[in-house]
Amino acid sequence: MVSTGKLVFIVLIVLFEGSLVTSKKGYSSEQPTKTTGGYSPKETSEKADVSSTKSSGTVPYDYSANIECIKEPEKPLYGGGIISAADSSGKKCPIKGSVLKVDLKKDYHYALSVWLKFSKGTGDITAIIVTPDGKFNTAGAIVAKSECWTLLKGGATSYAEGKSDLFFESNSTAEIMAESIALQGFSFEEWNAHREEVVAKERKKKVKITVESGGKPLPDAELSVVWVAKGFPLGNAMTKEILDMPEYEEWFTKRFKWATMENAMKWYSTEYNEGEEGFVVADKMLALAEKHNISVRGHNVFWDDQSHQMPWVSKLSVDKLRAAVAKHLKSVVSRYAGKVIHWDVVNENLHFSFFEEKLGKDASGEIFKEVAKLDPKPILFMNEFNTIEQPCDKAPLPTKYLAKLRQIQSYPGNEDLKYGIGLESHFAKPNIPYMRGSLDTLAAAKVPIWLTEVDVTKGPKQVEFLEEVMREGFGHPGVKGIVMWAAWHAKGCYVMCLTDNNFKNLPQGDLVDRLLDEWRKVPEKPMTDSNGVFEAELFHGEYQVTVKHASLKEPIVQTVDLDTKSEAAIKA
Repeated sequence: MVSTGKLVFIVLIVLFEGSLVTSKKGYSSEQPTKTTGGYSPKETSEKADVSSTKSSGTVPYDYSANIECIKEPEKPLYGGGIISAADSSGKKCPIKGSVLKVDLKKDYHYALSVWLKFSKGTGDITAIIVTPDGKFNTAGAIVAKSECWTLLKGGATSYAEGKSDLFFESNSTAEIMAESIALQGFSFEEWNAHREEVVAKERKKKVKITVESGGKPLPDAELSVVWVAKGFPLGNAMTKEILDMPEYEEWFTKRFKWATMENAMKWYSTEYNEGEEGFVVADKMLALAEKHNISVRGHNVFWDDQSHQMPWVSKLSVDKLRAAVAKHLKSVVSRYAGKVIHWDVVNENLHFSFFEEKLGKDASGEIFKEVAKLDPKPILFMNEFNTIEQPCDKAPLPTKYLAKLRQIQSYPGNEDLKYGIGLESHFAKPNIPYMRGSLDTLAAAKVPIWLTEVDVTKGPKQVEFLEEVMREGFGHPGVKGIVMWAAWHAKGCYVMCLTDNNFKNLPQGDLVDRLLDEWRKVPEKPMTDSNGVFEAELFHGEYQVTVKHASLKEPIVQTVDLDTKSEAAIKA
């Protein structure tokens, strides 16, 4: 077996199982399987260069990812980690029957990175880590090509100590080649420390509040500092029942300043029967949100899933469908133009392709263009599931997500639109290293990432898993907002409820409250110093500041912007 264009030497290497063949550099292996896929990365893609600050005794995490398909692979991250340079060059690419043996520690997250290509053609390559407990973990997958190298970032968690296997699988019959394999372990404590470093850098800032009275500094004044708006967006989905249930409204609005209507804006809600449009529910829900200064995501303009089309839409001819699409787009986008912060323009267009099959391969690109014409301010999203949740699902892999995004961006007139990456984030048991590695890859596209529909399936560890997902999202520099998919339903929520039917918190709701308190926390008993100044590290946001002092007849109450600014002045 020969890596294309490489001089070959035959040696026996005890690190691997089976007979091995080496090339001048890198791993290579023939893998007999069946099908192929496709990917055409944009040659001008950018590389992110973000690392956590190195703390005493810990290895900083490298958030960088090169999303270009390049002629020569880059050097391994972390110097290869637990895979030494001697192990990562001059050997056969590890596949089933010829695996790379590594020693893993208990309660460690392992970050995997590797540059991959094929000897010919295009297809999917999947990385598998068999942890010491015998479990096969899909650590990541990419679309790879033959003419250039593509980076895979992912990983897995080890809950036991001992020997582990690493190998690659493919849906192509071509030879797999691997370069710069790196596997870096982090204890759970180190992993959490990376998150906290990002939170300190990205979510907080040092602020200065100056208090004056009569044109002079007011020393030793007692302050009350309370978060009221802005900052990192953390929201939830809401249902139409909120319009008729004051207790639901009170519970929701005291917690969340960002929201998504679960169904009210969808086409099947506004025009279930052809020609009978109705926006009453969506209008009322938007009015309620505006009353409480809640920002709303527009969800969604179209859904690419055939099963969610109305019967009359499915039966339309191509010309009539095109006209119906144009009519609906104009109706919903024009009606709510300037009133929503985002549009989920085409929902789940990696798993499904109803509009592409009917209207052509550029249907999504056309729809994005028309939405932007009618409402140019909101960020426009693809919204997809399993991109960060399930590496076994090959349809929405990060590389495929970015390829679809590039296709939409390349449609004539779409170059300068405001794009966002929408990740639904419906988790069962999360693979946290894979989630972080996938976010690294997506963040390299340099557009804002939102986790748009976060939930975790029921089970004894639902709360624990939800906390991990929420903290991983909040602690990643590429993530700019989180919305949960925990809208209340009397007969049971979609997957995850936060309250019971009396709007008393369930354990999931208690967790969300704890996170909200933590991520809006302010110092206890703040006071101005001798110069009338209060300085502290605060989370980004708008704060209501109340000033009390013996010299004041009554407290001063003022809202200050510490979201876009770092200093504020309060004058009596």
